[in-house]
Amino acid sequence: MFPRHTNSLALHCLGGACLFFLAASARGQTQRSPQDLSNLSIESLMNVEVTSVSKREQKLSQAAAAIFVITQEDIRRSGATNIPDLLRMVPGLEVAQIDASTWAISSRGFNSSFANKMLVLVDGRSVYSPLFSGVYWDSQDTILADIERIEVIRGPGATVWGANAVNGVINIITKNSADTQGGALSVGGGNLLHAFGEVRQGGKIGASANYRVYGKYFNIADSIAPGGQTASDHWQAGRAGFRLDWKASSRDALLLEGEMYAGQTHQTTTRLVSFSAPFFNTFVDKTSEAGGNALARWTRTLSDKSDLSLQVSFDRTNRSSAIFGENRNTVAVDFQHHFLQGSRQEFVWGLSYRYTADGFGSRFGIFLDSTPLGLSTYSAFVQDQISLVADRLFLTVGSKFEHNAFTGFEYQPSARVLWAVNHRQAVWGAVSRAVRTPARSDRSVELDLSGFSSLGGLAAIVEVSGDPKYRSEDVLAYEFGYRLSVSERISFDLASFYDRYRNLRTSETGAPFFETQPAPAHLVIPIRFANQAHGRTYGTEISINWQVAKSWRLSPCYSLFYEELARDPSSTDSGVGRTRSDPRNQFQLRSSLGPLKGVELNSAFYFVGKLPDQFVSSYSRFDSQLAWHAKPWLDLSLVVQNAFKASHQEFGSTQLGQHATLVPRSVYGEIRWRY
Repeated sequence: MFPRHTNSLALHCLGGACLFFLAASARGQTQRSPQDLSNLSIESLMNVEVTSVSKREQKLSQAAAAIFVITQEDIRRSGATNIPDLLRMVPGLEVAQIDASTWAISSRGFNSSFANKMLVLVDGRSVYSPLFSGVYWDSQDTILADIERIEVIRGPGATVWGANAVNGVINIITKNSADTQGGALSVGGGNLLHAFGEVRQGGKIGASANYRVYGKYFNIADSIAPGGQTASDHWQAGRAGFRLDWKASSRDALLLEGEMYAGQTHQTTTRLVSFSAPFFNTFVDKTSEAGGNALARWTRTLSDKSDLSLQVSFDRTNRSSAIFGENRNTVAVDFQHHFLQGSRQEFVWGLSYRYTADGFGSRFGIFLDSTPLGLSTYSAFVQDQISLVADRLFLTVGSKFEHNAFTGFEYQPSARVLWAVNHRQAVWGAVSRAVRTPARSDRSVELDLSGFSSLGGLAAIVEVSGDPKYRSEDVLAYEFGYRLSVSERISFDLASFYDRYRNLRTSETGAPFFETQPAPAHLVIPIRFANQAHGRTYGTEISINWQVAKSWRLSPCYSLFYEELARDPSSTDSGVGRTRSDPRNQFQLRSSLGPLKGVELNSAFYFVGKLPDQFVSSYSRFDSQLAWHAKPWLDLSLVVQNAFKASHQEFGSTQLGQHATLVPRSVYGEIRWRY
């Protein structure tokens, strides 16, 4: 069993580390002022180097995939204080806040607090949980100013990244420590984000190595319950870490990074707590989280046509609440070799191994086999880009081959074609297969979900359980895209998709049976997970960049999404296709103005369609940031989020009884000092 209370020692140590850094003495240095928008031309944005599509550098304009890059300039101008809010700007991505510390994030459907078809990486280190194939977003954080870019692929990325990159990949890439020299300190607070502090110190070790160390702490107040009263969902967390980049020789480079974190979240939850009336209880569930990670990557340039890399990473996760506890260690090893063959072919291939060991502490109503389980995954991938017509027509083919402990061998091929019509236009298309392999919970969870008094007064308990024979879910995805640089001031990007899914998860009802233990005697209505649903999704995503004037840029985006799911003839799950959790329409308009005499005004308007099956209405959100670059070393900013309304709801309550809250209007100020 794991402790129910937060690891307060770790949390206070991290908070203390942040305060220590905040108190560090300053050393004056001249700092580069923020860039004028005219220095970030539309052409330069289209030629940003990305690596998430094929694990090799290529220009964004030449990537045969629906990819969107959140640049550091986008991050700085967003006013966001967490990664989920940054992801709102990605066209077609579904980002919904459930309460102060919980989000539902997915691409092209199947969104939930346990969304399981989106792979998330930090510097190439996968952060998905084998427990449910999703992401604990409250554990994914860093100093946002130290992120170089976030590459987001909508659509399968499994050919190079493997299982669970079914509907997309989010790759968070942090800056080389050579780009974060000197010091930076940021403090602020407001009505919802009560207080936060960040500090980073960068320096050199000898002539060829650079480092940075950092610390971060925040305290977020309670939000608002649907009835208008204060919700008990406050959240505080802290983290500290480092990064070292060493240019060992003209051919060798080494990256070392690591961090530790601790936090505490609060969530109002209604759970089954007894096998007799009244069955349920509503309480504030306090979750403690603590963990850390480390990564080492060696890169060697063999020649101007060949390079290789070897990466080893480790993750430690410990979560404990009133209803559940999880303890997990994960080790991953990745090798990759990239080389050119002649003048027309570019190969990349690799091998990887991932081992995860877990342990659980079950509470009333939620059970997992408490025997520690170690799971191994072996994989290999190969991808070849062929220049069919020099600089005009490219074909990329490849496949991932993977063996996991649950379903054995899986293959995930793709074929992508890009035609550069001219220097302003490109058309691309792709066909891909991807799988979502079973998670631990798909096969072995037991959850007492609900209870009621049956006829005659006998208690009846609805029990959900995993299926030891649960199979992989799979998708065959068809994509089409078109990119156009209308002029030096305007660019247009369109991506359309049509995806066919098989073996989707259903909840099948079995024959009721009588049970005397645990007391009191009760009737059990069993529901078991199965793979007995199928369906299709399709839609279109459009984004535009318009340089209106030298210091003014507008970026409108729109996405349209349709989902049609059905149960197989043998299924008894009547809920398939009736619990849509994805908006049909999404629109946003971002405006970046300045700097004009050191002042910037950055704003974003979002419209998100309704979720009728969750009784969530459509909503509009307006965020704005007023920033003043008072000195080369001093920035002041005021941010308003959700300015038009006092609050709005973005998602429904979760499967485990967690209450959804309203997202309130938030105002905060920030002072950033570079030294």
